[in-house]
Formats: sequence, structure tokens, C-alpha cells
Amino acid sequence: MEDTEIISLWKTQNQKIEQSLSINKRLLVEAINHKAKTALQSIIRLKIAGIISFVLYLTVQISLLSYAVANYSSALNYFIVSISAIILINLKGFADYIKHLIWTSKIDYNGNVMEIQHKLSKLQMSIINHTRVMYLQFPFWTTFYLSDLWFPHSVGMPYIIFQFVLTGVFIYFTYRVYKVLKVENLDKKWIQQLMAGSGGKSVVKAMEFYKEIEIFKREN
Repeated sequence: MEDTEIISLWKTQNQKIEQSLSINKRLLVEAINHKAKTALQSIIRLKIAGIISFVLYLTVQISLLSYAVANYSSALNYFIVSISAIILINLKGFADYIKHLIWTSKIDYNGNVMEIQHKLSKLQMSIINHTRVMYLQFPFWTTFYLSDLWFPHSVGMPYIIFQFVLTGVFIYFTYRVYKVLKVENLDKKWIQQLMAGSGGKSVVKAMEFYKEIEIFKREN
């Protein structure tokens, strides 16, 4: 066989291999897009349910705060400050849920893979920040029931110590969660569980699917 025939045969085989790899890559991308879309459907359902819950939850809290302000006395100071903080944090959470729903709904799974990955990263970062902020309300749930009619002067030292320890524990817990909730810690199972309620687990799963494309590229 002459050299020209060998080269021609080699080129033909090379073209067939490249064509096969191209087809395999396209099929892989389509399969991953479908899996990612399915995984993120749960986020859409979660966010819709969450938005409805936020509306009901905030309606009750704002009604209670309005009543407290309308019937103000110094005995309600703890309640007003605590509930106001909780409402502000939940308003931020409510806005985040609407934003996440819009972002997730607008992902074009037939578009560029890099663009999809960028949108997923953006969504993931926003969910992390959302979760961190939502945990900031925890300490205020340990103070809303206090009243200067009886605290601290009408209770014994053991209760005062208990109250400070309780609030301090929640502050420390909130601080720890806020500090460790970062992208680089998402490989930890308990971190994923903290974010599961906000849809973080589904985003992680979708992003893992797209890593298969990068592995395919490296191997071929």
C-alpha cells in the first residue's frame, strides 16, 4: 500500500472517529440537559410553595407587628424589635424565592453549556447567600416573648442566666452557619442539608451532571 493511500485511509478513519465523538458528545449533552432540567423542576415546585408560604407567614407577622405598634407600650419593646427583625429577614427571603423562581424558569437547556453552567453557579451562590441570611433570624426567636414588665427584674437569677445562655447559643450557632456556608464547603453533607430547604441540593446535583461533559472532553 502506497504512502498516499495510507494517509488517505488514516484521514478517513480520523474523520469517522471525530464524527463519532461529536455525536456521542451531542447525545451526552442532551441527556445531561434532560437530567438537569428534571432535577431543577423540584426547585420550581419548592419556590412556588415557598412563595405562598412566605405570603401567609409574613401576613401573620405583619398583622401582629401592626397590632403591637397600634397598642404600643414599653412592655412590647422586645416583641416589636424581634418581630421587626424577623419580618425584614423574611422579606429578603421572599424576594430571593421570587428571584430564584425566575432564574430557574429562564434557563435554556438547549443553549450553550457554558452559559447554563454560569447560570447554575449564579443560582447556587444566591441560594447560599439566601440561606446565610435566613439563619440570622434564629436569635430573635429567643427574645420576642420577653417583656420589661417581668424581665429581668421579676425573675430569678437562674432564669436570667438561662435566657442569656439560650440567646448566646443561638447567636453562636447562627455565626457558625453564616461563616461556614460557602461554595468551598459544599462537599460536606451537613452543609448540603442546611441548604436543602432552599433548593441548594438540586442545584448541586445539576452542576454535577455538567461535570460529566468536562470529564468526557478530557478523556477524548
